[in-house]
Amino acid sequence: MQMNRIVTLDVRPLLASGQEPFAAVMQAAEALGPGQTLRLIAPFRPVPLMSVLRNCGFTLAETALDGALWQVDFQPAPGTLTAGSSLDAADWPAPTRLLDLTGMEPPEPMRRLLAEVEAAPPEEVIFALLDREPLSLLPQLKAQGHQWVGNHAADASGYRLLVRRAGSG
Repeated sequence: MQMNRIVTLDVRPLLASGQEPFAAVMQAAEALGPGQTLRLIAPFRPVPLMSVLRNCGFTLAETALDGALWQVDFQPAPGTLTAGSSLDAADWPAPTRLLDLTGMEPPEPMRRLLAEVEAAPPEEVIFALLDREPLSLLPQLKAQGHQWVGNHAADASGYRLLVRRAGSG
């Protein structure tokens, strides 16, 4: 069975019914297989979403279509995540929280991220944007049983970190 190279997600029906499409987009992006592309169709240019997915390691190509529609193709960039404490991050659920911890003086980013992780339900995934690799935080996460994976942004603008809270058992 051959996998479709382009997976299309048209968010117009979700928006028309009053639903927020972010979770559906993140779920579709996470489910992409090797060599697949997520093609998003939206009634506007989804700039915030484009930023989030870029920070998650996706490359993108955008096209303005007729009738004020936008098509944005997202593709996982090769080698986007470096192994942290977890080798199975591709199987994690989509992040439910996005923390922008840039522009803060240490140790504030570490303090805030640890507080968010501790407040999260078991196995919830948090995505954090940081100015630099949090070298002192990573051993703490591991010691508390949390999993993490992260990488430096391709443009050297910061560090992206996914943290999965320890399970209940």
